[in-house]
Amino acid sequence: MGAQVSLLTGQTAVVTGGAQGLGFAIAQRFIAEGARVVLGDVNLEATQAAAAQLGGDDVARAVRCDVTSAERVDALVAAAVDGFGGLDIMVNNAGITRDATMRKMTEEQFDQVISVHLKGTWNGLRSAAAVMRENKCGAIVNMSSISGKVGMVGQTNYSAAKAGIVGMTKAASKELAYLGVRVNAIQPGLIRSAMTEAMPQHIWDSKVAEVPMGRAGEPDEVANVALFLASGLSSYMTGTVLEVTGGRHL
Repeated sequence: MGAQVSLLTGQTAVVTGGAQGLGFAIAQRFIAEGARVVLGDVNLEATQAAAAQLGGDDVARAVRCDVTSAERVDALVAAAVDGFGGLDIMVNNAGITRDATMRKMTEEQFDQVISVHLKGTWNGLRSAAAVMRENKCGAIVNMSSISGKVGMVGQTNYSAAKAGIVGMTKAASKELAYLGVRVNAIQPGLIRSAMTEAMPQHIWDSKVAEVPMGRAGEPDEVANVALFLASGLSSYMTGTVLEVTGGRHL
């Protein structure tokens, strides 16, 4: 490659929910473009294994982080600043599902999903913005979902949280724009992951049938859009929501 500079050379990113799935794919893509990444996830062993797989201490570090705790998220951001010298990119990706119809969903299942997705994203936004505003630059990428646009049966908790992330992204983008910090969101559709692979085959097939492109997406295809939003390629974009759905639910 010679002296060619990659899109994220010299930059530091934090990715929550980085031990697997979309978070891991995003971290991998960022590192391929020259970034150093701190992965935050609740399972420390899995996160350490992921960091090792991504290239070890020089480029990837693992921190145990429960995003529902502001203190833990502050510590995650501090690990990036202390370990790699700064924070340029924050990806608020951590999430869980507790699907059930409203009749069967428990209050705890509702609270857990709202807490991880919505409060977790707010914690990440607030913590990252505090560092980025001092540097007068930075990019924050929030992970919403197409469920937040259309609403899914059995997901009153998840759809509400993912729609909430869109509103939060827009509000935060207006607060931070004059400080040089951009905030955007991604709404993935049906993406192949451990979570979706667990679906019964007939449900999977029926969902794929709804996609005009005729297939599920790959984690890399979401990671490429995260790279776009995290890099200078999207320098005049903030408060936007990009759908990565193969044309589903337009």
